[in-house]
Amino acid sequence: MKIHRHNNVFSHTTLSEYCFGTLFITLIFALLSSSCSEERSLNRKVSTFSERIPDKIDFNFHVRPILSDRCYTCHGPDEAKREAGLRLDTEQGALTALGKELNRFAIVPGSPDSSTLVHRIYAESTDDIMPPPESNLTLSPIEKEILKKWIEQGAEWKQHWAFLPPENKVPVVSDELNFVRNDIDKFVLKKLKENGLSPSPRAKDHYLLRRIAFDLTGLPPTLKEVEKFEGKVDEYITYTLNKDAYAERMAAEWLDLARYSDTHGYQDDLERVMWPWRDWVLHAYKNNMPYDQFVTWQLAGDLMENPTREQLVATGFNRNHKITQEGGVIPEEYRVEYVSDRTQTFGTAFLGLSVECAKCHDHKYDPISQKDYYSLYAFFNSVPEKGLIQPYGATPEPFIEITDEEIEKTLTFINNRDTATLIQLMVMEDMEKPRETYVLNRGEYDNPTERVHPRTPETVMEFGDRFPKNRLGLAQWLFDPANPVTARVAVNRLWQMVFGEGIVSTSYDFGNQGALPSHPELLDHLAIKFKDFGWDQKKLLTYILSSGTYQQSSKLNEDLLRIDPENRLLARSPRKRMTAEMLRDNALAVSGLLNEDLGGPSVKPYQPEGLWAEKTGGGGGSTAKYVQDKGEDVYRRSIYTFWKRTVPPPSMMTFDGASRDFCVVKRQSTTTPLQALVMLNDPQIIEASKVLALNLYHETKEVETQITSAFYKITSRKPSSDELSQLKDLYFENQEDFKTGNKTQELLSVGQFDIADDQATPELASLTSVILTIFNLDESISLS
Repeated sequence: MKIHRHNNVFSHTTLSEYCFGTLFITLIFALLSSSCSEERSLNRKVSTFSERIPDKIDFNFHVRPILSDRCYTCHGPDEAKREAGLRLDTEQGALTALGKELNRFAIVPGSPDSSTLVHRIYAESTDDIMPPPESNLTLSPIEKEILKKWIEQGAEWKQHWAFLPPENKVPVVSDELNFVRNDIDKFVLKKLKENGLSPSPRAKDHYLLRRIAFDLTGLPPTLKEVEKFEGKVDEYITYTLNKDAYAERMAAEWLDLARYSDTHGYQDDLERVMWPWRDWVLHAYKNNMPYDQFVTWQLAGDLMENPTREQLVATGFNRNHKITQEGGVIPEEYRVEYVSDRTQTFGTAFLGLSVECAKCHDHKYDPISQKDYYSLYAFFNSVPEKGLIQPYGATPEPFIEITDEEIEKTLTFINNRDTATLIQLMVMEDMEKPRETYVLNRGEYDNPTERVHPRTPETVMEFGDRFPKNRLGLAQWLFDPANPVTARVAVNRLWQMVFGEGIVSTSYDFGNQGALPSHPELLDHLAIKFKDFGWDQKKLLTYILSSGTYQQSSKLNEDLLRIDPENRLLARSPRKRMTAEMLRDNALAVSGLLNEDLGGPSVKPYQPEGLWAEKTGGGGGSTAKYVQDKGEDVYRRSIYTFWKRTVPPPSMMTFDGASRDFCVVKRQSTTTPLQALVMLNDPQIIEASKVLALNLYHETKEVETQITSAFYKITSRKPSSDELSQLKDLYFENQEDFKTGNKTQELLSVGQFDIADDQATPELASLTSVILTIFNLDESISLS
């Protein structure tokens, strides 16, 4: 087998040539990844848990999802769309008498025969059956039986699970396999036993160390760390949490949620200066600021008593939304959009609710009215801002000016690498007299109706008179001990970060249309634990990563594939592809190119030439043309890559980076041929392969040692004899190929790192191509 050399990403290689090279690389993957082939998820359609009717029907987990999916559109919270006077999202509405004579009931607890709902779901006539045929919704026989049995058992109603106070009920479970390392494992083991499964064995240490390193820092472990912490995994967790890279890893997650960008968005997409706020986020994570304080300062630092400059900087969170500078727009229309963005970000990020669905009408699925939406909106509606940037290119008010002196004396966390003499940073401020807020008919900025005042959705927790009616009061409400959602939403997002999937898989939606928690009691346990820890994220992450559940092997067997292919029961550790940032940063780190400077202005690494000019329609100022940085700035971590909203970094988007147009708490996860082409042709990956090859070439001329070292650095383990043999074969085949034509120079000229003419040999090119192959292994781009 022979792997043909691919071209630089900037050259005009044909699609067929790309596909040909990708096919051979894929075959090499299959040969080289034999050690982890069992760990891959198999791509075939299988059912998950066997469907059966539970002995005891639970309203939240068995009935409400059916009603929400099939009934709420016509019989739910939206009064304007409600039909036949029947409301099924509340107990009172579901039990209300119906008909002209008020002699019929949709639900009669304990009596299915007297319940109209049962007759209608089992009806055969198209005029009577529910859901009606024109809705294109149907109920399965099992779903019908669940509804009927629930009514037979008394139709017990419950408040939505996310709005109930969490309870800490740690189960008692026998542990014959010595699996349990902390209470997390008791919840998981109980669920596994209920489904006839057992947990997987503990993963080998080199896999665990690699998994921990990427989950907590986004970077690979060094070889010294792998050797030093072999057999000391728990010590490595503590060690890793104290790295600066931990702050960068956590900040990368927060930037998606905060919709951070280096430009304003919309057509001209002018540059903005928000990186000092990003530096504050890094500072907060580095110093392990408690989550309640971390969020409160961002929501309302300006409203604290005698706010510090640091607290003001933190409020930049609320100003990360898009802002327009286009002539001819209606400023008030856009100002309303900015307030809506802040409202929706709050709902998604901290409540796990799709409050934006109530902007134009009552929510169709969740108990959030349009009045609720604008009452929440009122907290964010008193910022003295304009809908249009004026004059063109100015910093939108309100903003603060940060001087060099302040950075030197008080705001020392700001890394002013560009030595700007004065930094203007958008922050929050409230008008002395709060702006009046009205419900906007159909969400139209110029169609106000009923006046409302700052208030939160009562279904979550009543706001009452205990809190000031401003953003500081909103933050206090959010972290009140009685608030049932805040801790649940936060711990679910941290769980998602390390397991790839939250206990509630729809981490952006805990409402009626969101997924049910796979382990509801565990979610409650973690929420209570988080608060008991004083909202300490490092403590919670240590607790999770120290569990037997996290430290399982990721190998997949036929039983797991048949019963739980999506790993919702957690009988193994998940296999998850690295994030876009991790893929690039990994290559930089193992090659020795990585610039580890913390914080500072964004940088412009490699990008296809002319992309901005082609995609930007007029205007744009400094963002009209992409000017690549030089020197060490090219090798900074991906979190610092300049983010233009209308043209985000292309390789990031290929690997499912968020666009940053709005709050995102869960990225998509796709697998496409384009991703393979990026990994094979991205100049940064090729350059990293070249530099690593050069470093190894200087250490030794022994090919086997070079390949072994490269494999070890990239995968954190040494290759098997079979893997090494195949890689050596590849090396010598390619060596002959590089002796012809100009192929060696073409490959070794990629990137700004220069190779001396006397070092640009077929041997170095061949080693580079082997390293590039290793970078593309499934084991190299995934965490197992």
